[in-house]
Amino acid sequence: MLAERTKIKQEIWLVIGLSYFTLGVGALIDLFYDLTLPGKLSQQTAALNPSLAPGRPWFDLIYNLYDIARPLIPVLLALHLLQRDFPNAFDRIGFNFKRAGFDVSWGLGLAAVIGIPGLGLYALGRALGVTLHLVPASLPHIWWGVPVLILSAIQNAIGEETIVVGYLMTRLDQLGWRTWPAIFASAVLRGSYHLYQGIGGFFGNAVMGVVFGYFYKRYGRVMPLVIAHSILDIVSFVGYALVGKHFKFLQ
Repeated sequence: MLAERTKIKQEIWLVIGLSYFTLGVGALIDLFYDLTLPGKLSQQTAALNPSLAPGRPWFDLIYNLYDIARPLIPVLLALHLLQRDFPNAFDRIGFNFKRAGFDVSWGLGLAAVIGIPGLGLYALGRALGVTLHLVPASLPHIWWGVPVLILSAIQNAIGEETIVVGYLMTRLDQLGWRTWPAIFASAVLRGSYHLYQGIGGFFGNAVMGVVFGYFYKRYGRVMPLVIAHSILDIVSFVGYALVGKHFKFLQ
């Protein structure tokens, strides 16, 4: 039994280390870098989905598609490892389409619950000087821009919800963690790799992690979380690309 627990702990560190722990360390370095610059955090900029080959649209598209596909490998690894202990890892964490109506309705509801207050928290963070100016999309205006932003949003959702919620909380449950410590561990991890957005970004995403973690613990399904997260990011990425410049509070 002790050997099995040790193996699970080692596996958690390896899977999280290959995916979101390293992102968290990088985001922490980014935060310290921004804190050492002149002025407030709100005067700094964090760009998401930037052009990766300015002036060379086909290479820009290839690089972006590569950056979208690469982070899905740890997702496949996590599901593969869960598959060794459970007959069907997809069913175990609720990452399937078997309850489409439930998933879509809750996904829409969670997106509204998180998204609307999220704009207020972002504005508050900017006003307090603890959140960077976020640029959710800075791709060139080109035919593949919106599809790439949508794919990027879906990849973010699949990666975060399957690993940070489904995989991690399943493994913590096997280790005997109680509900709320597991939820907070997942939420803190989620907040950590958003530190590049500033201190406000950490707390805002950690709150989202608490809500999503509680939902998963209650219903045992990550698909509504994937849907909600996809909607939030699609609205953020595509919305900013299309109309962001018309809203001063986003600038």
